[in-house]
Amino acid sequence: MIEFLIGVDGGGSGTRVRLARPDGQLLGEGQAGPSGLLHGIQPAWAAVEEAIGRAFAAAGVAQPARGHIAIGLGLAGVHNKQWAGNFVAANPGFAAVALETDAFTTVLGAHEGRAGAIIALGTGSVGEILHADGSRHEVGGWGFPAGDEAGGAWIGMKAINHVQQAMDGRVAGSAFADAVADACGGGRDRIQVWLANATQTAYAQLARIVLQYADSDATAHAILQEAGRQVALIAHGLDPSGTLPIALCGGLAEPLRAYLPPALLQRIVPPQGDSAAGGLRLIQQHLKE
Repeated sequence: MIEFLIGVDGGGSGTRVRLARPDGQLLGEGQAGPSGLLHGIQPAWAAVEEAIGRAFAAAGVAQPARGHIAIGLGLAGVHNKQWAGNFVAANPGFAAVALETDAFTTVLGAHEGRAGAIIALGTGSVGEILHADGSRHEVGGWGFPAGDEAGGAWIGMKAINHVQQAMDGRVAGSAFADAVADACGGGRDRIQVWLANATQTAYAQLARIVLQYADSDATAHAILQEAGRQVALIAHGLDPSGTLPIALCGGLAEPLRAYLPPALLQRIVPPQGDSAAGGLRLIQQHLKE
Protein backbone atom coordinates (compact mmCIF):
# COMPACT_ATOMS: atom_id res chain seq x y z
CA MET A 1 0.00 0.00 0.00
CA ILE A 2 1.35 3.41 -1.00
CA GLU A 3 1.31 5.72 2.00
CA PHE A 4 3.47 8.59 0.74
CA LEU A 5 4.32 10.39 -2.49
CA ILE A 6 7.65 12.06 -3.22
CA GLY A 7 8.31 14.74 -5.84
CA VAL A 8 11.97 15.20 -6.77
CA ASP A 9 13.80 18.03 -8.50
CA GLY A 10 17.35 16.86 -9.19
CA GLY A 11 20.04 18.83 -11.00
CA GLY A 12 23.71 19.52 -11.20
CA SER A 13 23.85 21.64 -8.05
CA GLY A 14 21.48 19.89 -5.68
CA THR A 15 18.35 17.85 -5.03
CA ARG A 16 15.06 19.04 -3.55
CA VAL A 17 12.19 16.76 -2.64
CA ARG A 18 8.65 17.32 -1.46
CA LEU A 19 6.80 14.78 0.68
CA ALA A 20 3.02 14.38 0.48
CA ARG A 21 0.18 12.03 1.28
CA PRO A 22 -1.56 10.32 -1.66
CA ASP A 23 -4.40 12.86 -1.33
CA GLY A 24 -1.90 15.67 -1.98
CA GLN A 25 -1.46 16.88 1.61
CA LEU A 26 2.03 18.33 1.82
CA LEU A 27 4.10 17.15 4.78
CA GLY A 28 7.68 18.29 4.39
CA GLU A 29 10.69 19.05 2.22
CA GLY A 30 14.31 17.92 2.11
CA GLN A 31 17.51 18.75 0.27
CA ALA A 32 20.74 16.99 -0.60
CA GLY A 33 23.61 17.14 -3.08
CA PRO A 34 23.44 16.82 -6.89
CA SER A 35 21.38 14.03 -8.46
CA GLY A 36 21.76 14.90 -12.14
CA LEU A 37 22.48 11.65 -13.96
CA LEU A 38 25.77 13.03 -15.25
CA HIS A 39 27.10 12.41 -11.73
CA GLY A 40 26.34 8.68 -11.97
CA ILE A 41 23.35 6.44 -11.28
CA GLN A 42 24.24 5.34 -7.76
CA PRO A 43 25.27 8.84 -6.58
CA ALA A 44 21.98 10.16 -7.98
CA TRP A 45 19.93 7.61 -6.05
CA ALA A 46 22.02 8.26 -2.94
CA ALA A 47 21.29 12.00 -3.12
CA VAL A 48 17.58 11.39 -3.72
CA GLU A 49 17.35 9.05 -0.74
CA GLU A 50 19.27 11.45 1.48
CA ALA A 51 16.86 14.24 0.59
CA ILE A 52 13.88 11.95 1.19
CA GLY A 53 15.19 11.08 4.63
CA ARG A 54 15.50 14.76 5.45
CA ALA A 55 11.96 15.43 4.23
CA PHE A 56 10.55 12.78 6.56
CA ALA A 57 12.63 14.17 9.42
CA ALA A 58 11.41 17.70 8.71
CA ALA A 59 7.81 16.46 8.70
CA GLY A 60 8.31 14.59 11.97
CA VAL A 61 7.07 11.41 10.32
CA ALA A 62 8.72 8.01 10.63
CA GLN A 63 10.06 6.92 7.26
CA PRO A 64 8.47 3.64 6.15
CA ALA A 65 9.95 0.93 3.95
CA ARG A 66 10.49 2.01 0.35
CA GLY A 67 7.62 -0.20 -0.82
CA HIS A 68 5.17 2.23 0.78
CA ILE A 69 6.51 5.20 -1.18
CA ALA A 70 5.86 6.25 -4.80
CA ILE A 71 8.27 8.73 -6.33
CA GLY A 72 8.10 11.13 -9.28
CA LEU A 73 11.41 12.54 -10.44
CA GLY A 74 12.48 15.35 -12.72
CA LEU A 75 16.21 14.88 -13.21
CA ALA A 76 18.87 16.53 -15.32
CA GLY A 77 20.41 14.06 -17.76
CA VAL A 78 17.25 12.09 -18.56
CA HIS A 79 17.72 12.90 -22.26
CA ASN A 80 20.37 10.20 -22.23
CA LYS A 81 18.02 7.24 -22.58
CA GLN A 82 20.63 4.77 -21.38
CA TRP A 83 21.20 6.75 -18.20
CA ALA A 84 17.45 7.08 -17.67
CA GLY A 85 16.89 3.35 -18.19
CA ASN A 86 19.73 2.47 -15.86
CA PHE A 87 18.39 4.83 -13.22
CA VAL A 88 14.91 3.28 -13.23
CA ALA A 89 16.41 -0.23 -13.30
CA ALA A 90 18.41 0.67 -10.18
CA ASN A 91 15.22 1.53 -8.24
CA PRO A 92 16.13 0.49 -4.70
CA GLY A 93 12.63 -0.69 -3.95
CA PHE A 94 10.14 2.16 -4.24
CA ALA A 95 6.58 1.06 -5.01
CA ALA A 96 6.42 3.14 -8.21
CA VAL A 97 8.87 5.37 -10.05
CA ALA A 98 7.98 7.95 -12.72
CA LEU A 99 10.98 9.62 -14.34
CA GLU A 100 10.98 12.67 -16.59
CA THR A 101 13.25 15.53 -17.50
CA ASP A 102 13.52 18.28 -14.93
CA ALA A 103 12.24 20.61 -17.66
CA PHE A 104 8.96 18.73 -17.95
CA THR A 105 8.37 18.53 -14.20
CA THR A 106 9.14 22.24 -14.00
CA VAL A 107 6.47 23.11 -16.57
CA LEU A 108 3.99 20.80 -14.80
CA GLY A 109 4.66 22.59 -11.53
CA ALA A 110 4.79 26.13 -12.89
CA HIS A 111 1.41 26.02 -14.64
CA GLU A 112 -0.25 23.33 -12.48
CA GLY A 113 -0.55 21.00 -15.44
CA ARG A 114 -2.08 23.60 -17.74
CA ALA A 115 -0.70 24.90 -21.05
CA GLY A 116 2.26 27.21 -20.73
CA ALA A 117 6.02 27.43 -21.03
CA ILE A 118 8.95 27.63 -18.66
CA ILE A 119 12.55 28.66 -18.96
CA ALA A 120 14.61 27.13 -16.19
CA LEU A 121 17.77 29.00 -15.32
CA GLY A 122 20.03 27.30 -12.82
CA THR A 123 23.31 25.48 -13.21
CA GLY A 124 22.15 24.85 -16.78
CA SER A 125 19.24 26.17 -18.81
CA VAL A 126 16.34 24.71 -20.72
CA GLY A 127 12.94 25.74 -22.01
CA GLU A 128 9.85 23.57 -22.24
CA ILE A 129 6.34 24.24 -23.47
CA LEU A 130 3.17 22.23 -22.85
CA HIS A 131 0.38 22.87 -25.34
CA ALA A 132 -3.34 22.58 -24.63
CA ASP A 133 -3.51 19.37 -26.69
CA GLY A 134 -0.92 17.73 -24.45
CA SER A 135 1.95 17.98 -26.93
CA ARG A 136 5.25 19.33 -25.66
CA HIS A 137 8.39 20.83 -27.08
CA GLU A 138 11.80 21.52 -25.60
CA VAL A 139 14.35 24.17 -26.52
CA GLY A 140 17.91 24.20 -25.29
CA GLY A 141 18.98 21.84 -22.56
CA TRP A 142 21.73 20.41 -24.75
CA GLY A 143 24.07 20.32 -21.78
CA PHE A 144 27.19 22.13 -20.70
CA PRO A 145 29.60 23.08 -22.21
CA ALA A 146 28.09 22.70 -25.70
CA GLY A 147 24.81 24.38 -24.75
CA ASP A 148 22.83 25.54 -21.69
CA GLU A 149 23.20 29.19 -22.67
CA ALA A 150 22.39 31.66 -19.88
CA GLY A 151 22.79 28.98 -17.22
CA GLY A 152 25.14 29.46 -14.31
CA ALA A 153 27.86 27.24 -15.75
CA TRP A 154 27.70 29.07 -19.10
CA ILE A 155 27.99 32.42 -17.29
CA GLY A 156 30.91 31.08 -15.27
CA MET A 157 32.66 29.84 -18.38
CA LYS A 158 32.37 33.31 -19.93
CA ALA A 159 33.88 34.75 -16.76
CA ILE A 160 36.91 32.45 -16.62
CA ASN A 161 37.50 32.98 -20.33
CA HIS A 162 37.70 36.71 -19.61
CA VAL A 163 40.23 35.97 -16.85
CA GLN A 164 42.39 34.04 -19.32
CA GLN A 165 42.41 36.98 -21.71
CA ALA A 166 43.14 39.46 -18.91
CA MET A 167 46.04 37.40 -17.57
CA ASP A 168 47.47 37.14 -21.09
CA GLY A 169 47.23 40.88 -21.62
CA ARG A 170 44.74 40.45 -24.47
CA VAL A 171 42.26 42.63 -22.59
CA ALA A 172 42.65 45.02 -19.68
CA GLY A 173 42.62 43.62 -16.17
CA SER A 174 40.01 44.61 -13.61
CA ALA A 175 38.77 43.97 -10.09
CA PHE A 176 36.18 41.65 -11.64
CA ALA A 177 38.86 39.57 -13.40
CA ASP A 178 40.89 39.45 -10.19
CA ALA A 179 37.90 38.23 -8.17
CA VAL A 180 37.17 35.42 -10.62
CA ALA A 181 40.85 34.47 -10.77
CA ASP A 182 41.05 34.34 -6.97
CA ALA A 183 38.02 32.04 -6.87
CA CYS A 184 39.85 29.67 -9.23
CA GLY A 185 43.16 29.60 -7.42
CA GLY A 186 44.78 32.94 -8.17
CA GLY A 187 47.79 32.39 -10.43
CA ARG A 188 48.00 30.83 -13.88
CA ASP A 189 49.28 27.46 -12.68
CA ARG A 190 46.56 27.11 -10.07
CA ILE A 191 43.90 28.18 -12.54
CA GLN A 192 45.14 25.52 -14.96
CA VAL A 193 44.64 22.93 -12.22
CA TRP A 194 41.16 24.35 -11.51
CA LEU A 195 40.26 24.12 -15.19
CA ALA A 196 41.45 20.52 -15.39
CA ASN A 197 39.17 19.51 -12.54
CA ALA A 198 36.25 21.92 -12.83
CA THR A 199 32.77 20.44 -13.00
CA GLN A 200 29.61 22.07 -14.30
CA THR A 201 28.80 22.93 -10.69
CA ALA A 202 32.20 24.60 -10.18
CA TYR A 203 31.70 26.80 -13.25
CA ALA A 204 28.22 27.71 -12.06
CA GLN A 205 29.59 28.96 -8.74
CA LEU A 206 31.42 31.71 -10.62
CA ALA A 207 28.10 33.19 -11.75
CA ARG A 208 27.63 34.85 -8.35
CA ILE A 209 30.81 36.88 -8.96
CA VAL A 210 29.50 38.03 -12.34
CA LEU A 211 26.27 39.14 -10.68
CA GLN A 212 28.22 40.86 -7.92
CA TYR A 213 30.22 42.98 -10.39
CA ALA A 214 27.50 43.55 -13.01
CA ASP A 215 26.76 47.10 -11.88
CA SER A 216 30.40 48.20 -11.75
CA ASP A 217 32.17 46.25 -14.50
CA ALA A 218 31.35 46.50 -18.21
CA THR A 219 32.47 42.94 -18.98
CA ALA A 220 30.38 41.38 -16.21
CA HIS A 221 27.41 43.49 -17.34
CA ALA A 222 27.89 42.42 -20.96
CA ILE A 223 27.97 38.74 -19.97
CA LEU A 224 24.59 39.08 -18.28
CA GLN A 225 23.14 41.11 -21.15
CA GLU A 226 24.11 38.29 -23.50
CA ALA A 227 22.53 35.83 -21.08
CA GLY A 228 19.30 37.84 -21.30
CA ARG A 229 19.45 37.76 -25.09
CA GLN A 230 19.89 33.98 -24.98
CA VAL A 231 16.84 33.66 -22.73
CA ALA A 232 14.82 35.62 -25.29
CA LEU A 233 16.00 33.27 -28.05
CA ILE A 234 14.86 30.29 -26.00
CA ALA A 235 11.45 31.93 -25.53
CA HIS A 236 11.09 32.53 -29.26
CA GLY A 237 12.06 28.94 -30.02
CA LEU A 238 9.42 27.70 -27.61
CA ASP A 239 6.53 29.87 -28.78
CA PRO A 240 7.19 32.03 -31.86
CA SER A 241 3.59 33.28 -31.76
CA GLY A 242 4.11 34.68 -28.27
CA THR A 243 0.70 33.53 -27.05
CA LEU A 244 1.36 31.28 -24.06
CA PRO A 245 2.56 32.51 -20.67
CA ILE A 246 6.17 31.88 -19.68
CA ALA A 247 7.38 31.29 -16.15
CA LEU A 248 11.03 31.80 -15.26
CA CYS A 249 12.27 29.17 -12.83
CA GLY A 250 15.49 28.26 -11.10
CA GLY A 251 18.03 30.04 -8.97
CA LEU A 252 19.03 32.52 -11.68
CA ALA A 253 15.50 33.41 -12.75
CA GLU A 254 15.17 36.45 -10.51
CA PRO A 255 18.77 37.74 -10.88
CA LEU A 256 18.52 37.65 -14.68
CA ARG A 257 15.15 39.42 -14.93
CA ALA A 258 16.90 42.79 -15.10
CA TYR A 259 18.70 41.70 -18.28
CA LEU A 260 15.69 40.43 -20.24
CA PRO A 261 14.31 42.37 -23.22
CA PRO A 262 11.16 44.39 -22.33
CA ALA A 263 9.01 42.48 -24.83
CA LEU A 264 9.81 39.19 -23.10
CA LEU A 265 9.15 40.62 -19.63
CA GLN A 266 5.56 41.36 -20.65
CA ARG A 267 4.94 37.61 -21.09
CA ILE A 268 6.50 36.49 -17.81
CA VAL A 269 4.14 35.14 -15.14
CA PRO A 270 4.97 33.87 -11.64
CA PRO A 271 5.34 30.08 -11.44
CA GLN A 272 2.56 28.45 -9.42
CA GLY A 273 4.85 25.63 -8.31
CA ASP A 274 8.34 24.30 -8.80
CA SER A 275 9.88 21.16 -10.29
CA ALA A 276 9.40 19.20 -7.07
CA ALA A 277 5.68 20.08 -7.19
CA GLY A 278 5.73 18.92 -10.80
CA GLY A 279 7.32 15.66 -9.67
CA LEU A 280 4.38 15.13 -7.31
CA ARG A 281 1.94 15.85 -10.14
CA LEU A 282 3.90 13.42 -12.36
CA ILE A 283 3.67 10.51 -9.92
CA GLN A 284 -0.01 11.24 -9.28
CA GLN A 285 -0.69 11.02 -13.02
CA HIS A 286 1.42 7.87 -13.26
CA LEU A 287 -0.54 6.14 -10.52
CA LYS A 288 -3.87 7.08 -12.14
CA GLU A 289 -2.73 5.58 -15.42
